[in-house]
Amino acid sequence: MNNQEEHISSIGKSLLNRRSFMKSTGLSLGALGLANLLSLDGLLGATDPKSFTGKSPIRPEVDPDNPYAPRKTHFEPPAKQVLVIFCPGAVSHVDTFDYKPDLAKYHGQKPPGLPAVTFEGPTGNIAKPFWDFKPRGQTGKMVSDLVPNLGNMSDEFCFLHALHTQTSAHPQGENFLNTGFTMEGFPSFGSWVTYALGSENENLPAFVAINDPRGLARSGKNNFGSAFLPAAFQGTDFSAKQPPANLTRPVSYSQIDDRSTISLLQKLNGKHLERYPGDANLAARIASYELAGKMQTSIPEVMDLANEPTSVKKLYGLDSGTELKREYAKNCILARRLLEKGVRVVQLFNGSDSSGGNGITNWDSHSNIHKTHAMQAEIMDQPTAALIKDLKSRGLLENTLVVWCTEFGRMPFLQGNGTGRDHNPDAFTCFLAGAGVRKGFSFGESDSFGFKGVEDKATIYDFNATILHLMGLDHERLSFYHNGLERRLTNVHGHVIKDVLA
Repeated sequence: MNNQEEHISSIGKSLLNRRSFMKSTGLSLGALGLANLLSLDGLLGATDPKSFTGKSPIRPEVDPDNPYAPRKTHFEPPAKQVLVIFCPGAVSHVDTFDYKPDLAKYHGQKPPGLPAVTFEGPTGNIAKPFWDFKPRGQTGKMVSDLVPNLGNMSDEFCFLHALHTQTSAHPQGENFLNTGFTMEGFPSFGSWVTYALGSENENLPAFVAINDPRGLARSGKNNFGSAFLPAAFQGTDFSAKQPPANLTRPVSYSQIDDRSTISLLQKLNGKHLERYPGDANLAARIASYELAGKMQTSIPEVMDLANEPTSVKKLYGLDSGTELKREYAKNCILARRLLEKGVRVVQLFNGSDSSGGNGITNWDSHSNIHKTHAMQAEIMDQPTAALIKDLKSRGLLENTLVVWCTEFGRMPFLQGNGTGRDHNPDAFTCFLAGAGVRKGFSFGESDSFGFKGVEDKATIYDFNATILHLMGLDHERLSFYHNGLERRLTNVHGHVIKDVLA
């Protein structure tokens, strides 16, 4: 007995004491009695949990056996699908869409109030845009010659000019834009949408990430990962150049053998699921394998661009420019084909990890911005504008929201090297187009140098809240219970930017 007592903690020993046991029991029973009396008088707190906003969380009812089944929106949405065109590396807003005449006025000078040091070191002088700005479309929106094709479509766009973010580092910036958190381990925007709404297509993924021809962006699969959401809602990444991995049937394996194997696996998976009902991870794996089987026929079909008319290929720029431009143009056509097939979320990347050299693989331009931004724009401008124009001509913009975005902007002054612009988290530009969005409209304003937002500033939380709203989802209610918290894409922040809604 004495040996057993040596292994009991001090708290455990106190519970073996009759006096302590009666004391603890009395207090516990008293608390239970008080809770019952408060409940009878209607004074007990609501059993339905509410967030600090006073709204009850909405957790979609996901059928583990069919996680991709379409689900209802929180309210009637203008958009049923979303195309996110993400440009990693930080596009310079003052050289593209945010016209600032004072940059030319103070070119070569260093006005008071500007910092001496920024993200990558000492600052240089104010630099005028490296490309001329011209009025475009009926609205006369000033857009630079760096992106003339997108500029000519500016009447379709809703620009947000005073966005700001929490970080000036690329990996954290990509995470924050795409997941709502600078840290890793949080679900991407596309995963939240497919978790909430499911899919309208049974043969293709609900969420497709089309990587840049040069590879993954800096934050890699974080940009389209599901994190703690069920694995079924992560993005499936492939491109016009690179099909999904492990999808092709081996040459030595006949179609009959393949069907027999799939049939056997379905029976075994079904029996296994009967033993473990309600196991969301198991059901997600089974659903993923079954979808992969369907994708063996659906993916080659959607990736086959051979039947696209010559006029369409010319529109996207498959007949001109560099090899990278032509490969990106193919990705843009693939994006349109996926949206035509009813894929819920398509995320299209224009840029990859910068490890290949500054400004060579993405928009990061700490030196020679005139050369590096021009190279990136040559790849991005015509195919992207063609994609949006093509969606409109086919009537797809009526139900599709287009989001063009980058993780932050660039400084109005040069770096110490005199040829590049440093990171600017305090003001940058993104734009929306399509379903539910005002056309030919600009919201927010940066200061006279494009250095910081000064009017109608908006956070990334606001940006994501607005996109969810356009998809029929209340960002304050869409949640997933994880580690004792009701997690949201917008954390505990964000407001819908109502001025940009049509």
